[in-house]
Amino acid sequence: MRIEAGEGSAIRQQQGAVRLSSRIQDKLQQLPDRPGVYIMRDRAGRVIYVGKASSLRKRVRWYFRQATLKSADPKLRGLVKSVHDLSFIICRSEAEAALTEGRLIKDFRPRYNVQFRDDKRFLMLKVNLSDPFPRFSTCRVRKNDSAEYFGPYPSSKVARTALDFVEKRYGLRRCRSLIPDEEDRKHCLNETIRYCSAPCIGRISRDEYLSRVHAACQFLRGERAEDLEALHRAMMKAAEQQDFEKAAALRDLWLRLREALRDRRSHVRRLRYSREEGLQGIEELQRALGLKKLPVVIEAFDISHISGTLAVGSMVSSEHGVPRPERYRRYRIRVSQGRDDTAMLGEVIGRRYRRLLSEGRPLPDLILVDGGAPQLAAARRVLNELGLQEMPVAGLAKRLEELYSENTRRPVRLRSDSAGLHVIQWLRDEAHRFALNYHRALRSKKIRESILDEIPGIGQERKRRLLEFFGDIRSLAQADVEMIQRVPGFGAVLAAYLKRELARLMPGITAESTVTQGKSE
Repeated sequence: MRIEAGEGSAIRQQQGAVRLSSRIQDKLQQLPDRPGVYIMRDRAGRVIYVGKASSLRKRVRWYFRQATLKSADPKLRGLVKSVHDLSFIICRSEAEAALTEGRLIKDFRPRYNVQFRDDKRFLMLKVNLSDPFPRFSTCRVRKNDSAEYFGPYPSSKVARTALDFVEKRYGLRRCRSLIPDEEDRKHCLNETIRYCSAPCIGRISRDEYLSRVHAACQFLRGERAEDLEALHRAMMKAAEQQDFEKAAALRDLWLRLREALRDRRSHVRRLRYSREEGLQGIEELQRALGLKKLPVVIEAFDISHISGTLAVGSMVSSEHGVPRPERYRRYRIRVSQGRDDTAMLGEVIGRRYRRLLSEGRPLPDLILVDGGAPQLAAARRVLNELGLQEMPVAGLAKRLEELYSENTRRPVRLRSDSAGLHVIQWLRDEAHRFALNYHRALRSKKIRESILDEIPGIGQERKRRLLEFFGDIRSLAQADVEMIQRVPGFGAVLAAYLKRELARLMPGITAESTVTQGKSE
């Protein structure tokens, strides 16, 4: 995920119309036609609204059209008139945008995101396998009970599509009775119109019904890829027969289910990866990339940041295709400026192998970067400076999952079911996850601590004392005036003032924790 931002200026009101400053207009021109999240800030720099979009260009520009404002409700007009700056986050998919939006809203609690004020969560699917005849249902809260949960899903549409599919595919019941009987069947048409296997009248045995439920659970966990492939084949067959209406319907269903299962299938692949499968994958990579040596040890890199700020890098490692978490490393970007991902990548790679060379430690057999030709060139430039001209490097581009290598004239596209592709996809995704988790940890810490910067009279020394005493801003916000007075330099008046300001800036605050792992270099 890459994040872009720019400086905007105030939106002015003139004769009943909203006139945008030139810099805001320039920012709107920069918006890409890609999925992502947009962030609106007021004149004080506070985040006032966070939203997601399948197309950032279309969605964000919609707010500032005169036609929109003429028919908008007072809340929307107030939002647009309050916007002083815009930034946006480019995401890999609409699903990632939805999840990113939710996290940012939880972090910033923008005042215009009223629909999230009640902590509304994404939909999940739930089934209690201890019921006599289990049924799936939707929910938003994961409870500590005996039920099994699937999700959360990126949208309600995706969740309900998954629910509808498993009910039809596996003949599961929808009626709410714990133990359905003949009386329930009189008022239920699911057997006729929804493919229900009707265990209520003994059409199938309880054991056979439970086996269907377990198969549905496997599908939702991403363990029955053949069912999704069967749907894709049906779509292609309908298209070949020129039944385009049916093909379009199957295509939409297939795309939503693939979205629902995407993260879960990769998770299952990570859990099940054996040494034998990993060895098969690296042998395939050696052939595909024309490597002289079997890539037993592979190290993969990724970068994460917001508009160049809080920029971090990650390195993850595998041996024989199997992860080695004890070798993972994370990096704070030191010298790279702006939003140049390739420069940041070069910095991290340089630091990693400069250190290995100075300590006389073994080097990997292959380096993998997240990206295409530009990222590959940046890595090669740094390695050449270190005298590592023979070190193999490859890049995995996201859009078409193509492998870029110096040993091949054209990008290599491996089969979707190949072990080699699975190895490098796992490494790429793991590097992305590790970098993103580190970035989020730093961002959360920055958000918490920066609240004190908004309070006049609380300078760096007082801020240091407060954080040393309480540990974090949330503990401080939950403390009473008497407790704040225990901090050196805080009398009754200053403590009461600080308490009032924190209550204003952080209403309804609740405790949260941020966990980070891994070593830093």
